[in-house]
Amino acid sequence: MSNQIIMNQKIRILSTLFLIVMSSSLLSQEKWSLEDCISYALSHNLELNDFQYNIDTNKETHRQAIRSLLPNANGAVDYGIRYGRSADPNTNNIVDADFFSNNYLLEFDMDLFKGFQKLNTIKASKLIYQAAKEESAQQKYLLGFRVMGAFYDILFFEGALEISKEQQSVSQSNYDLISKKVQLGVSAKSDLYDAESLLLTDKLEVTKSENNLRTAKLKLIQEMNLEGGNDIEIQSEILKNDSITNPLEVQTDNVFNKAMDFLPIIEANRLKVEAAEKQVKVSKSNYYPSLTLFGGVGSGYFETNTDDLGNTISFNQQFETNMYKYVGLSLKIPISNGWTTRSDVKQKKIELLRAKNDLKVQEQELLRTIQDLVLELQSLEAEYSQSNLKVKSQFLAFTTSQKKYEKGMISAIELFTAKNTYALSQNENLQIKLSLEVNKNTLAFYKGLSIFNIK
Repeated sequence: MSNQIIMNQKIRILSTLFLIVMSSSLLSQEKWSLEDCISYALSHNLELNDFQYNIDTNKETHRQAIRSLLPNANGAVDYGIRYGRSADPNTNNIVDADFFSNNYLLEFDMDLFKGFQKLNTIKASKLIYQAAKEESAQQKYLLGFRVMGAFYDILFFEGALEISKEQQSVSQSNYDLISKKVQLGVSAKSDLYDAESLLLTDKLEVTKSENNLRTAKLKLIQEMNLEGGNDIEIQSEILKNDSITNPLEVQTDNVFNKAMDFLPIIEANRLKVEAAEKQVKVSKSNYYPSLTLFGGVGSGYFETNTDDLGNTISFNQQFETNMYKYVGLSLKIPISNGWTTRSDVKQKKIELLRAKNDLKVQEQELLRTIQDLVLELQSLEAEYSQSNLKVKSQFLAFTTSQKKYEKGMISAIELFTAKNTYALSQNENLQIKLSLEVNKNTLAFYKGLSIFNIK
């Protein structure tokens, strides 16, 4: 009976392990879309955490700026023992005795006017908090572009590997053909050596393509921070889709104006300019008088406080009798503080000029980027059209050379030249096609289209 139980336990354990292995296998075989890769990267990228921490810090700074409008309240308690001759804190008479006393105080103060310093600080902190959120969004977009670049690199090297395998297959067929001809005595053995050399060359190209593909996959895995994996399979339907070849009409000014309306980095710099303007006002507030409301309540107990019979009055009675209250206004008029305020205002104005300059730099960079993208689009569209014609022409040249080679009309070197030229034209065509797709996606982003599904 016990053996049967042990056997059942083993079966359950083996079944569980089998399910785990199968789940891992299915997970490894999952094909990732570009959206999947970007979504995973956004939720696992550690650098984005720093920007979120910055957001949280600025959010708390803004909240504290609001709370600074509340009055300040403080309490104080002291207990002291005096020895020898000293002044009685209750009567101010000199006594020669050891005694103790303690005091209690609760006070408050609230700024009524301070040159609108706190209000401008609240506005500035809010603008900085909003700018931090925009900077975080910008980093998400930049991560999306990095993932997209790595994704399309894999597509290219997958296509290049497929092309090199096709070339190897052709060389293998030619080698087998020449081998049979040598056996039949129709071809010289030197022809077989040439065919073998070309086959080994193509095998080397396949190996290089496989290595390049592994490197590209590692780059994507690193950008995604993919945990527990050293390989990834992506969806490559884009290689079979010719919709990207449709011409796209874009105008630089139109794209630039749309990008200016939503691009996070531009909005972040605008907010920083506004915040810097508020900071100047905060510094200038120190030129103005400040009015503060203050008040408090306190009491104390003194061992020297006695009744007519010389007995120390009780704590409760003294606490009530000695209680005092006060309230008042304090007006502070700045006259001279070593030009500190003037210097601070100058510094804040310089920061404002720097913020405005940073905004102009970002606008200039954006314009240049879009200009480059539009020019690149026009060039790639023309190159892609010509590349398609070139591939067709080189394919015809290669197939003609292949037939001539099979009939012994040309040498293996001449066939290799034609085959290699055709392969190069295929690689070039694939590279242009994918570059055109990346370019169009990038321009679509700057036009305000949601290509990454990033909120």
